[in-house]
Amino acid sequence: MGLFDQLAGQALGALGGSGGSGGSGGGGQHGQLLSLITGLVTQHGGLEGLLKQFAAKGLGNQAASWVSTGQNLPISGEQITQVLGADKVQHLAQQAGLPVGAVSSGLADLLPKVVDQLTPQGSIGGQDGIQAGLQKLMQGGLGGLLGR
Repeated sequence: MGLFDQLAGQALGALGGSGGSGGSGGGGQHGQLLSLITGLVTQHGGLEGLLKQFAAKGLGNQAASWVSTGQNLPISGEQITQVLGADKVQHLAQQAGLPVGAVSSGLADLLPKVVDQLTPQGSIGGQDGIQAGLQKLMQGGLGGLLGR
């Protein structure tokens, strides 16, 4: 998935460098969380693989809502930990240099928004769909993503 990695890196660079985060220091943390999400998508063989993990843990309705064109169902930090495993969340926290709670709650907040952005037509497309979603993230900046 080299194309995805390349586009994600460009998107994350644009998002992390965005001055429109509106928070003090929040842009950096959100950029780190977006980087973690990109890594999770890559590790699971794509967006579909990551969402299958949620379905396997009984959270398929939530994951499906993020892809659909309707309202995103929320997910908690505890549910993120349930899906990924406590060891994985701890590893991600160490990787990002953030507290475990900040990673689980941050992923719970951002993951539905990112999936929603990557699936604008309500379905998981191929690389073209991912590319279009990442382009949308790059154009909207971090403030556009966080405002949803």
